[in-house]
Amino acid sequence: MQLPFQNDDLDLEAAVASARPQLVEFLSHRPDWLLTTSQHFLPRMALSGLDGITDHREKVSVLLDLLEKAGPTTWRQFTQYLCMECNLPLDLEILLMSSTGEGNLSQKQEACTDVSARSSPKGFARRRHHSSSVSDKDVKQQRLDPAAKYRHLLIDSICQRYGSRRAAGAAAQEQMQPLAFNQAFVNLVIRQSKVPRLKERTDKPRGDVAGVPEPEECADTTMKVSDLFCSVVPSDTTKVIFLFGKPGTGKTMLMHRICQKWAEGILPQFLFTFLFEFRQLNLLKRKLTLKEYLFDLFLQPEDSPDAVFQYLQENAWRTLIIFDGLDEFAANMDVSSCSEGGPTLTSHMSVSELFADLCHGKLLPGCTVLVTSRPKRLPDFLLNTVDLLAEIWGFDCERVEEYVSHYFHQHSFKEQAIAHLKNNTKLLSMCLIPALCYVVCICLEYLLLKHQMSVELPQTMTQFYIKMLLIFINKQQGECAGGEEGQLKCNRKAILGLCDLALKGLEDKKLVFYVGDIPEHVKEFASLHGLLTVFEVKMSGTCPEAGYAFVHLSLQEFFAALCLMVSKRVDRNYLKKKFSLKSKWTLKNEAKTEFMESFHIFLSGLSSKECRTFLMLLAEQDAAWVQDKQDAILQSLQKLAATHLTGPKVIELCHCTFETQDLKVAQHIGSLLNFKYKFKNFRLTPLDMSALVFVINSGQDLTHLDFAGCLMDIDCLDVLAGCKNVEHLSFRSRRCGDDFAAALSKSLRGMWNLKKLELTGGSITAEGMTNLVQASSQCLQLEAINLQDNQIKDPEVKRVMDLFSRMEKLKKIDLSNNDLSLNAVLILAKEVIACQNATELRVRKGTVMIYFSGPSGKVPRSLDLRREENKEHVIPARHVKICLQDLSLSSQHAKEIIAILQSCPCLSEVDLSGNKLGDEGCSCLLESLPWISISKQLDLSQNCLSVNGICSLLKSVNTCQKMMEVQVSLSRETAVLRFTEDREFASLPPREEPVFSTDDRQYGEENQTPTASKKIRLTDSCFQAGDLEKLCAVLKECNSVSELDLSNNYLGDEGLLQLFQFLPNLKTLTSLKLNDNQISLNSVFFLAQSLSTLEHIKTMNLSLGHAQVVHLTFWERTRVRSTSRWRSSFLVHPKHVAKGWCFRLRDCRVGPEDVTRLCQILTQCPQLAEIDLSGNSLSDQSIERLLSFLPYLCNLRLLSIRNNMFSPCCTVLLINSINLCERIKMVEVRSSENAILHLGANMQSQKTSCRLTDCAIGQGQIDELCRVLEQHGWLAEVDLSRNQLGDEGLRCLLDYLPRVPVTCSLNLSHNRISQDGVLHLINVFATSGNTTEVQVSLCSKATLIIKLTSRDDPRKILRLAECNFQPEHLEKLCLLLEKCTGLTEYISSNNNMTVQAAERLLHSLRKNLGPLKISIEEPWVCKKGVTNLLELAVQACGNITEITICKEKTLLQLGVRFPCCLEKVESVVSRLNLYKPEIKHSCFCQRVCEKCAQLQELRWSHVELHNDEAEMLVRILLPLPELKKFGLTSSSIMATGIDYLIMGLQNCQAIEELNLGHMKLSSAAIPKLVLGLREMPSLKKLILNHNSIGNDGCSRLAEALRNMHYMEEINLSHNKIGDPGLINLAAVLLEMQNLKRIDLSGNTPSPAGGEKLMEALAYCKCIEELLLSRNVFGDKTAVKLAFCLPHMTNLKILHLQNNNIGPAGGMELARALVACGLLEEISLSENHLGEGSIHALCEGLPCFEHLRKIDLKLCGITDDASKSLSHGFRRCPSMEEIILSWNALGDGGAQELASVLPEMEKLKMLDLEKNRIGACGATKLAEELAKCTEIQFIRLWNNPVPKGLAENLTSQDPRLCFSFH
Repeated sequence: MQLPFQNDDLDLEAAVASARPQLVEFLSHRPDWLLTTSQHFLPRMALSGLDGITDHREKVSVLLDLLEKAGPTTWRQFTQYLCMECNLPLDLEILLMSSTGEGNLSQKQEACTDVSARSSPKGFARRRHHSSSVSDKDVKQQRLDPAAKYRHLLIDSICQRYGSRRAAGAAAQEQMQPLAFNQAFVNLVIRQSKVPRLKERTDKPRGDVAGVPEPEECADTTMKVSDLFCSVVPSDTTKVIFLFGKPGTGKTMLMHRICQKWAEGILPQFLFTFLFEFRQLNLLKRKLTLKEYLFDLFLQPEDSPDAVFQYLQENAWRTLIIFDGLDEFAANMDVSSCSEGGPTLTSHMSVSELFADLCHGKLLPGCTVLVTSRPKRLPDFLLNTVDLLAEIWGFDCERVEEYVSHYFHQHSFKEQAIAHLKNNTKLLSMCLIPALCYVVCICLEYLLLKHQMSVELPQTMTQFYIKMLLIFINKQQGECAGGEEGQLKCNRKAILGLCDLALKGLEDKKLVFYVGDIPEHVKEFASLHGLLTVFEVKMSGTCPEAGYAFVHLSLQEFFAALCLMVSKRVDRNYLKKKFSLKSKWTLKNEAKTEFMESFHIFLSGLSSKECRTFLMLLAEQDAAWVQDKQDAILQSLQKLAATHLTGPKVIELCHCTFETQDLKVAQHIGSLLNFKYKFKNFRLTPLDMSALVFVINSGQDLTHLDFAGCLMDIDCLDVLAGCKNVEHLSFRSRRCGDDFAAALSKSLRGMWNLKKLELTGGSITAEGMTNLVQASSQCLQLEAINLQDNQIKDPEVKRVMDLFSRMEKLKKIDLSNNDLSLNAVLILAKEVIACQNATELRVRKGTVMIYFSGPSGKVPRSLDLRREENKEHVIPARHVKICLQDLSLSSQHAKEIIAILQSCPCLSEVDLSGNKLGDEGCSCLLESLPWISISKQLDLSQNCLSVNGICSLLKSVNTCQKMMEVQVSLSRETAVLRFTEDREFASLPPREEPVFSTDDRQYGEENQTPTASKKIRLTDSCFQAGDLEKLCAVLKECNSVSELDLSNNYLGDEGLLQLFQFLPNLKTLTSLKLNDNQISLNSVFFLAQSLSTLEHIKTMNLSLGHAQVVHLTFWERTRVRSTSRWRSSFLVHPKHVAKGWCFRLRDCRVGPEDVTRLCQILTQCPQLAEIDLSGNSLSDQSIERLLSFLPYLCNLRLLSIRNNMFSPCCTVLLINSINLCERIKMVEVRSSENAILHLGANMQSQKTSCRLTDCAIGQGQIDELCRVLEQHGWLAEVDLSRNQLGDEGLRCLLDYLPRVPVTCSLNLSHNRISQDGVLHLINVFATSGNTTEVQVSLCSKATLIIKLTSRDDPRKILRLAECNFQPEHLEKLCLLLEKCTGLTEYISSNNNMTVQAAERLLHSLRKNLGPLKISIEEPWVCKKGVTNLLELAVQACGNITEITICKEKTLLQLGVRFPCCLEKVESVVSRLNLYKPEIKHSCFCQRVCEKCAQLQELRWSHVELHNDEAEMLVRILLPLPELKKFGLTSSSIMATGIDYLIMGLQNCQAIEELNLGHMKLSSAAIPKLVLGLREMPSLKKLILNHNSIGNDGCSRLAEALRNMHYMEEINLSHNKIGDPGLINLAAVLLEMQNLKRIDLSGNTPSPAGGEKLMEALAYCKCIEELLLSRNVFGDKTAVKLAFCLPHMTNLKILHLQNNNIGPAGGMELARALVACGLLEEISLSENHLGEGSIHALCEGLPCFEHLRKIDLKLCGITDDASKSLSHGFRRCPSMEEIILSWNALGDGGAQELASVLPEMEKLKMLDLEKNRIGACGATKLAEELAKCTEIQFIRLWNNPVPKGLAENLTSQDPRLCFSFH
């Protein structure tokens, strides 16, 4: 069916009209001839008015108008005569002849002859050539004959192929058979793109270059077909026009239409038109010349081909060559191998070479080349030569309606068909593709003819194609008895043959088939039903053949996909291999699937349930066989969804998913694609959008849709309206204008879940914005709208803000980069303030943001506000922020700004920075400040302020009571005012009152007013001393200034002096900063003197280094009575006075005289508690003078001199300070550059510590050092570690020790001591009466510690480790030990001691009377058997009381007691030698019995007991009468041996402690053990940890424990005890009144079992240690324990680590712990306690006077709890260890903890590993650690402290540990 030519883009009348100026120009040179000729066509009366016209152009134009008005006949006769008589330009002549409607040249000639004969004007001489007697008409005829004949031959040929004659024939055939895709032509939507941008992209990597331009690069210009050729002008430059479009958009139909219209004369600029189809060019087997391509393949001239070809070359610019279907070209288009010389007219070329040379202009230069293609990668040469690029979009909605209207023009149900499509969005989306529109119309027509009332159309493209096939069969064969099933059976063979043909063609890249390629029955079936089209295939030099092709490539793809689904040769694996997604990006060498544009979509569609019956009938298979193939496709789809997909592939996947119509598959794919909906720079059609919406709506999650630079129809937005699951929608494209916004507005109403809308980078104006916002107000869930980078210059602010106010959940509007005028911004500010739900307007240059409060929720009542106590809810007050930055606001705008600000009673922040208000504008604003309500901040930075402007700012401090802070910097152009909120201002905490008389207190209370403290920062402003007078005058009026910062100015000494004279006026000052003000050392002395003149100074930090520091802090003062003197009106609180003051002077070079002067000044300050003189390069003389003043600094507690190199003499001077000042508690000098002196509060008798570490002290300094120490006879510690004493220095020191009657610890570690030095030390140890302990290690630790005590101390301990003794050393050692008869303990570890040496040692160690403990650790211990070790043990002198063997530690430990009379060793040895070998074992056993008769403790660990050793243990050792402690742990023993051992335990009647931990005992072994336990009436400790005891074993143990009334400790940790066993044990605990320790950690009880246990423990009054870590008790058990804790008054240790305790249980537990006042250790680590529990615990900490250790690791502690923790820790006087690792403490928390460290006198370790402590926190910890002498280390591993700072802090104090320990 052919649509009549109406409203065509190619209009003949328009073409003639466009040529009118050219015709006027031609005839203006022949006005007389025209006038004479016109007299024969027009009446004389019509020509009477021409005499007055003198202008030739005007006269010609009037005459032409008269001829046109005379009628069509007159005009046709005139134009025919004109063309024959005049030598017109050829294009003009052809156009005029075409307008006459004549069909061929002979007709035109006859007509012209007739007119000429009838109306030849008199006196008109026809022009003739001078060289011939032939008439002009004959000459012209001879000139035109060959080319003109060929041209008209072309016209006839094209008309037959594509013109009206073919249409008539098609209409006749339509009555007999359906012609698939024989569509009526309706104008297509064509949009032009930018070619230059396409060319610029050619340098991109090969994989990134697409065949079509990025949509963002398109001009988005809709154009007509005629516009494609409007720029064709005479030129030698070839014009290349490239049209691309998706499959089915009508590219080929359009090419046929262009040819048809050319044949009708509507494209007169072209004399010749040739159309080549690449699918036919694929058939060429050899190369041809250009002439052969044009004449042999398209149309051969009837005569004179050379003349025609010559004419073609001469008029190439008037030749149009069309190449249709570049995407269907099967060969390689790479022409890199072409000859560089260029082609000749006789050159033979391939198709690709011909195509390239035509595009390059090497052939027919100046011609026009029109190319069509599907979107694909283009050849490089084409990218570089395209002059016009456009995309064919297909139809829009109007054209769909037009097409459908013409399709159904003969049917009565035309309107019903149109309405049906309009009401179905999915169908309408399909119809936008012309090919699909035709298919839909076929189906719709068929169904409407059968069922006019109700029509159910297919849902997918695949189903439509199936329906179309069935309809075609039905039309030709009629209804049959079996219906569609019967028709399929009848035609099954032909359909399958057609499927095979389609698939083979695609795989072989074959689109045209010859007769021999197609079986006859297939050809008959396909031709009959219009599925194949037949055409003439011309090959050069051969006769034309008949060619067959599918009427559309998509039809071939459909049958190919169908082939795979019904073929028995194709299995599921092959299906998966063939299934893939098409991508926009295509590689240079494409795969074999390049023609398969829709193949994957058809495969997906055929996998739907709706197609299953169709496939079963065609394949003649059952449902299971078909479903198996369908499942393979569905699985491939789901697998693809989980891979990384580009935007185009996501769309393709959505198409496939839509085709399946499987909701479960769509839901699964939708969930996998949820985060992949980001589309960039490619075109989307409504059909794409339909598929996308289907997948999104099928998913369960809300998603984000992002379209960046994507070209799309407005019709896409109609489809998008049905997308329910979108919460974030984003468009970024310049082509998004008001029309787009209007269309989008209609779609928004259907998006119920939309929360964020972005429409950026477009061309939306104020009108479009208003429409969009109005529609958005219907989106109830919308929270954010982004319209930045559009063209909204002057929006309707009031209306828009009114609409915004109705959107309850709206939070943010972005209008940035829209060129808003200043007036619009100010109006916007007014409206934002007026809008009740608006909270912030932020405008800065191009940035314009509006924030809203969102949903108004009800906030819980505040606990701090008493006035709210009776209200159920508090609605949060509105706070508005206004930011108008960088807008060039001047003083002229000040009043308008003030009016805007005054209209809002709830401003929180106002930012006017970056404007030009100046002093005048700012002063005007500040004067109005009391009447402007700002709760937080006003920013006036960068507003051209001067000193006068700053004074205005300072005045506002006094006039505006809510002013809290002023921050000004002229250099940085900063001016910020901060305010306090009304609530805070009205409820300031009352100041502490001093103890005064009643009258004074009453007066003070009357005069105290709650004024807010204020901060003034005037930094970087170049103030000099001369400016201070003006500033001070203003500051004097500023009440309640608490902080004043004048840093980075130029005040100098003069300004400092002037300021301090003014300082008494600032009565509430707490901080003064004067950093970097160019002061000298004289100012330092002046400031130091002020410590005594201004008693309220708290700290003074001074530095004259590279960055000067002057920072003073002041104590808070309380006003009592106003007097004339300042000091009398404000007094420092006594509590602050008790703490003392601090003076720090750093990085200042001071000489001895300066030090003397400074010390003289400081001695006048009686409350000075701390002096820090670090980094001042003090000389020895300076330090000597400093130390001489120490006795006069009565309250000094700390003197620090860091980063100051000390000579050895200076080090001695520092140590000698203990003799100068008796209050010194400790002198510490580290690395010869850090010295700290700690002083006590009084001169009472106290021990002193001296630490000189790493100070290069050698033998030369020992004498002098010893003399110093000798003068001070009360030393607690002398640390000389890491020095250079050597053996000689050690000897000197040891020689001196007898003269020091002290009790102290002497640390000489890391002093290069050798084995000889160690032996000398042991000799002194053996003979010295006051040396009680020596500890030596010569390994990397290099430890050497000597402990001295009074002579009456009975202890004498020698520890030797890794001394690498040689045999001679060991021999000397034994000789020395023989002399040491008072030794109480000897520990030897890894000293190269052999077994023989050990025997020698045991013979040497003896004691006059009493016990001796001997420990030997050597590698051979773990290699020797138990018997061998016992043989060694009995070599010891005395009676053995303890034997400990631990092979894991390679340890043999003996306890020996010496009686009054000891047998000589020699006699014992000789007696043993008399024994014969055969009786040796029995004698050994007897010897063991004799030596171990008094054995009390037997502990073996990690030993391997053989049967004989087990027998000896059971028969000899266990029955010993005095054995009280037995332990066998982590040891291996035969199964029979363990039973034997357990039975042997029945003989241990005196045993008090039994340890069988880590022995893998199961519940099966417990019954035998119980038998033994019943024979142990004195048992006090039972340890069975780390076994496999379950509920049964625990229950049996419980029964045995019932009668053990002396039991004090039970350890069943890390077993498998659950609730049953635990409940039975709990029942027994009720009777165990002596139980002190129970460990049940690491078992498997539930909260129920835990509760039973806690109830029982409440009756254990003596319980001291409760260890229940790593159970899952939870909150319920914790609450029950909290209830029972008050009964456990003796509890000392509580471990509840990792017990799943939450905030509820933690709160109750923390509150109950206060009842246990004897607690020494608490572990609550690895529990999520919550801040409430931590605060409750902190409140109870002061109750724990004995608490030594607390573990709160991994408890989620933050800085918020740090203050409470610090306060609580400070009040625990016995605290030694705090573990807060793996929490969330930051710098604030670290600073809080650091502040209390000096008050914790017994603290030894603070663990802060794995927190969030940075540089500030670590520095504060280091500062406070210097004051703490007892702390051993603070752990800070894995905190964000810079590496350089960490190393620096560690060098200053090694106790700060940043490494993993």
